[in-house]
Amino acid sequence: MVFFPDIAEPVPFAGTAPSDETGGLAYRVYDPSRVVAGKTMAEQLRIAVCYWHSFNWPGADIFGHGTFDRPWLEPGVDPMDGAMAKQDAAFEFFAKLGTPYYCFHDVDMAPEGTDLREFRSNLDAMVDRAGEKMAETGVELLWGTANLFSHPRYAAGAATNPDPDVFTHAAAQVRQMLEATHRLGGHNYVLWGGREGYETLLNTRMTQEADQLARFLHLVADHKRSIGFDGTLLIEPKPQEPTKHQYDYDSATVHGFLERYDLLGEYFVNIEVNHATLSGHSFHHEVAYAVDNGIFGSVDANRGDPQNGWDTDQFPNSVDDLAPAVYEILRGGGFTTGGFNFDTKLRRQSIDRTDLFHGHVGGIDTLARALLVAEAMLDDGTLEAARDRRYAGWAGDKGAHIMDPATTLAGLADAAVEGGSDPKPVSGRQEWLENHVNAMTWSVS
Repeated sequence: MVFFPDIAEPVPFAGTAPSDETGGLAYRVYDPSRVVAGKTMAEQLRIAVCYWHSFNWPGADIFGHGTFDRPWLEPGVDPMDGAMAKQDAAFEFFAKLGTPYYCFHDVDMAPEGTDLREFRSNLDAMVDRAGEKMAETGVELLWGTANLFSHPRYAAGAATNPDPDVFTHAAAQVRQMLEATHRLGGHNYVLWGGREGYETLLNTRMTQEADQLARFLHLVADHKRSIGFDGTLLIEPKPQEPTKHQYDYDSATVHGFLERYDLLGEYFVNIEVNHATLSGHSFHHEVAYAVDNGIFGSVDANRGDPQNGWDTDQFPNSVDDLAPAVYEILRGGGFTTGGFNFDTKLRRQSIDRTDLFHGHVGGIDTLARALLVAEAMLDDGTLEAARDRRYAGWAGDKGAHIMDPATTLAGLADAAVEGGSDPKPVSGRQEWLENHVNAMTWSVS
């Protein structure tokens, strides 16, 4: 069955060609073969489509039922028949969109069944089938993950749950999904602690829960090595929602956790744009922190609505917001195993199946333009030159003396007094730098 009959071939790159020549659906900026900063756009961006919002969400919200035309989700459909139809639709979409990767949770692809044994059987069957689809289309798995947050058993968390039976159930689920990701040649495996937090401190032992979470992460890293999976393990930070507070609040929190529990080098971060803004940071900040501290791994590309304090997962549409973060990624050497996964969903009123194409094409073009701006800023060198000038004193003898472990506070204080210290403030030139970035954004084509 063809699920997207209005799209007859992969979405083309049309550049500035009139829209009537492409039926109105074409990439205007994203040219997969165009070389940017030493690699093709496809290699730099490593774009993936998420399985869950695109094919496993009916368009429901807390006030109303689903609005989307998703026949595989209809009541009464045999679970495995529905899973196969969903998979057919997903890979048809991946191929016609022309993106090289996809991502999925275990329950997105396979029915849970009545117990873990049946769930594993269902997942094995669907993973075998996915492998065939991947061979047919050339689409690869950017990352896999286990859903440890939707089922009621995980209401109080998975690894952090007060019931050890829930911990072991989660371990079984992650084991089978990590092995499935390995079988499919996945480049990464993600752990998102959606319920790894608390609703109230009145019934919570935070130290015990943190110890449990660390134990879980060590077990996963050990199993990764035992099965020979050479992909990257990723943790996806989020501050709250669905819980009041989550232990993977932001990149800095994850970094501190990894240091505390001797997990640095085992895990890196998968940064979601909308999660960054929910934590009170910019996406730029989260990426820059991760790059500078050696924990950057991958990105979930989306955006939130500034009027709403929750995770709306909208398609990215601001080059201004994305370009500084992409600049930091390029400055850090670009992706290795990670990429830009479109963890995005249509608005509930966007009910046509082709809306899924328009949302992704627009978001991918926005990201591609941000990449061009980031390359121009890197080549221009103005930002790095301004940083070098601002911190020039630390590159000289004074900076070296201060950082020398033999230097004492008393020695520094005495030198300041004897030298008649009277430093003058220097402008940070923020407005000039912002104007320069804007000028680069406007001029790049």
